Amino acid sequence: AAAAAAGRQDVLMELDPDTVRPSVDLLRSVLRHAGGLPEARLAALRPLVRRLVEALTRQLATRLRPALHGTALPRPSRRPGGGLDLPRTLRANLATARRRPDGTVLVIPERPVFRSRARRAADWRLVLVTDVSGSMEASTIWAALTASVLAGVPTLSTHFLAFSTEVMDLTDQVEDPLSLLLEVQVGGGTHIAAGLRHARELVTVPSRTLVVVISDFEEGYPLGGLLAEVRALVGAGCHVLGCASLDDSGRPRYSTGVAGQLVAAGMPVAALSPLELARWVGEKIA
Repeated sequence: AAAAAAGRQDVLMELDPDTVRPSVDLLRSVLRHAGGLPEARLAALRPLVRRLVEALTRQLATRLRPALHGTALPRPSRRPGGGLDLPRTLRANLATARRRPDGTVLVIPERPVFRSRARRAADWRLVLVTDVSGSMEASTIWAALTASVLAGVPTLSTHFLAFSTEVMDLTDQVEDPLSLLLEVQVGGGTHIAAGLRHARELVTVPSRTLVVVISDFEEGYPLGGLLAEVRALVGAGCHVLGCASLDDSGRPRYSTGVAGQLVAAGMPVAALSPLELARWVGEKIA
């Protein structure tokens, strides 16, 4: 693990998933290495990635649960809430796939995923608009882990939008942070306005909608479009928040000039830990 942290990515294939000490830094190294691997070699890394993600998510859930003010986060489980969601079940259980002698593939569904029951119209909606440009690698990991925990709040519908110069809606994978992190491609430029434009399309009840932008605010496009999107959300009555970083280090790196203009447009900006973000969400929906 020390060699991996020092940049020796070749040793990652030698780590034992059952004995490794989980950390975001190690997960970051593994994901960076996994990004360029063919599926055959990626399969060998999946048990390690799964172990790191599950351990870190459990640790984070334990810390965040008290901050959510009795919003009844369920224990981490896959209890049926509706019918079996076959596509997500297959994605969540790829590590158990085995090829039979006749060439067919058998998947053992150790972690079945069920469709959620329809949410009430009065429930809250949280839209995490997450910058996945190259400078936001660590915050992207924290955002995915935090989203998976918040997705367990019964009265909160959690959406996950990943953006660089284009926007990907990964909401259908938000309850499975492993699939979410393997799907996200970190790198590219930054178009925050595009992410907010997509978020605005998800708004149905503005007064019960939380829009959180996780970015260093190094907007690569004209600021007029970004400020207009913020004003539109604020004007509609949405609750908006800008996270200059989302991690436990407390060392934000962001464009203070752009952040100042966003604050003037109605979006508070702060560097937050996942716990502080959970407290903000908990205070809004309590």
